[in-house]
Order: sequence, then structure tokens, then C-alpha cells
Amino acid sequence: MDELLTTSKLSKYLDLTPVTIRRKARNGEIPSIKIGNRLRFDKQQVDMWLMENSNRGAAQILVVDDEPTVGDLIKNTFEMGRYQITTILSSLEALQIIKQKHFDLIFLDLLMPEIDGSELFKHIREIDKDVPVVIVTGYPHSEVMEKAMEYGPFTVIKKPFMINDVRSVVRSVTWGG
Repeated sequence: MDELLTTSKLSKYLDLTPVTIRRKARNGEIPSIKIGNRLRFDKQQVDMWLMENSNRGAAQILVVDDEPTVGDLIKNTFEMGRYQITTILSSLEALQIIKQKHFDLIFLDLLMPEIDGSELFKHIREIDKDVPVVIVTGYPHSEVMEKAMEYGPFTVIKKPFMINDVRSVVRSVTWGG
């Protein structure tokens, strides 16, 4: 055995909450050892587990926003092997690509030219009822937001946003945390 980590230390090492660490250990998703009533994690086994999981393929993330800086910010933050980011400025183009390709997560602006985000969200749900959608908007209390609520659950990030808000959503979807 290499170095044994506590739940708290592994939480910091993986940048996940302790609750997520315990759940993943209980479900057999993270290699763990039970010593008494406490979970411990062999760092070498965890590192091997990370390497195995990183080879599964990159999480496919779509960013639909008519402001190029939003897509660029998200793309520059996450594109590093584990994530494949596609950015689209047009809601009509986004609809076409969503019909052709599966995404693990979609960031969606509400106020878009052509068709608004709530209408695109409706089409997304018709194509893939389970894909997690994050609405990124400067207008969280708008009529368009109310319309979007009719089509199912989603997460909201208010513009201007902190990149840590986006990281938390991506981590929770791609790590199940």
C-alpha cells in the first residue's frame, strides 16, 4: 500500500465534496478500504482508477451562446482531454448538431437570435430527455425563463458568472457528484 488518504484529504485531492467521495466509495466507484467504521483510500489505487476513468473518452459538452466570449471562456477552462467542448453561436445550428450528436451536458443561453433558448430547450428535450441542461442567462426572472420551465428541469447560472460555478456544474455531471 502506498499512502492512505482520509475522506477529507481525498476530497481535496479530487476536488469533490466529502459526500460525493463517500457515495462513490459506497457504490464501489472509487477504490476504498474500510478500517473500523472509517473509509480510507490508497492514493496509488486512486491514481490508477483516475487513469482508467480518464481513458473512457472525453465528456461531450455543448455551449450555445451568441456571445463568443462565453463559449471561449468555458472552452479554455475545460478543454484538456477529459472534456470535448463544442461552441455554437446560432440556436438553429445548435439544433442541427444536437440531432446528430450526443452531448453529456449543454450550456444554453436564453436570449438568442433565430429561436430563443426556451424553444431550443423544448427541442432538446424532444431529442434527448435526459441530457443535463444549464441555462446561462442575465435574465433569470424573464418570461423566456418561465417558458423554459415548462419543458423540464435544468440548472441556472446567472450572467455574469464565476467560472467556479461552471466548474461545479461540469464536475457534478461528469463525476456524478
